[in-house]
Amino acid sequence: MILNLFDQFSTPIMLGFPLTLLALLMPTLLLSPQTTIVTNRLATIQSWTMKLYIKQLMSPVNPPAHKWSITLLTLMTFLILLNLLGLLPYTFTPTTQLALNMALAIPFWLMTVLSGLRNAPTNSLGHLLPMGTPTILIPPLILIETISLFIRPLALGVRLTANLTAGHLLMQLISSAALILTSMMPLIAMLTLMTLIMLTLLEMAVAMIQAYVFVLLITLYLQENS
Repeated sequence: MILNLFDQFSTPIMLGFPLTLLALLMPTLLLSPQTTIVTNRLATIQSWTMKLYIKQLMSPVNPPAHKWSITLLTLMTFLILLNLLGLLPYTFTPTTQLALNMALAIPFWLMTVLSGLRNAPTNSLGHLLPMGTPTILIPPLILIETISLFIRPLALGVRLTANLTAGHLLMQLISSAALILTSMMPLIAMLTLMTLIMLTLLEMAVAMIQAYVFVLLITLYLQENS
C-alpha cells in the first residue's frame, strides 16, 4: 500500500523518454504572450499581477538588487504553475522531486552569496560574526553561522518538496477512502468527498504560497548580501 502511494511521485517514462521534461514546458504553454498592439483582458491581468508580485518581492530589498526582479518573478510564476499542474487528474508534479527543487535552490542561493561577495563583501562576511560577540565564542559562532549558510539551499528544496508531497499523499489517502466507502457507507463517502474538495482548495492555496515563500526567502538572502 505504501509503495502504491509513493508511486505517484516517481518520474513517469513513456517510450524511454522521461515526461518530466514535458511537464517543465507546461508553464510556457499556459502563459499567454502579448502579440497584439491592443492588450486584451488576459494580458492586462497578467501585467497587473506581475507588477503586484514585483512590488511585494522587492519592497524589502535594497535598490541595487532590484535588477533581479524579473528573474525572481519568472521563477515564482514557473513554480506556481508547476505546483498547480500536479492538482490536475492524471498529471505529474515535477516539484515533488527533491532533485529538481535542489537544482533551483542551489544556483539561486549561490547567486545571492556571490553577489554579496562581489558588491558588499564586508556586509556579507559580517553576518558570520555579530558585533559584540565575546572572544571565546568567536570560533564556534563563525562555524555555526557558516553551517547555517550552507544549509539554506537544502532547507529551500526540502521545504518545497515536503509540503507538496505531504499534501498529495493526504489527497491520495482521502480519495482512496472515499472510493472504498462509496459502496459500503454512501453518507460517509459523501462527507469524505466534501473533505477532499476542501482539501483540494487548500492545496491550491498551498501551491501558490509555497512558490511565494520559496522566492521570498531568496529575496531575503539577497537583501542580506546587497
